Amino acid sequence: MLVSKLTSKGQITIPRKVRERLGISTGDKIQFKEKNGIFIIKKSVKESPFDKWIGYLKDKNKNTDTIIEEIRGR
Repeated sequence: MLVSKLTSKGQITIPRKVRERLGISTGDKIQFKEKNGIFIIKKSVKESPFDKWIGYLKDKNKNTDTIIEEIRGR
């Protein structure tokens, strides 16, 4: 088991093995999520600006050329 000590400022040092497993380094953000009294720590990944378009064409009955023309206002 790996252990860290809490400072008076509420800071901890994440052990190297944990940082390596999470793939985090200086400046990265991490998320804390509580589930049934247990905290889960994971690397915070930026949302891609393209994520909002995933599945956009799924329910469209148009081909991509028609959709692009509509987006461009033609």
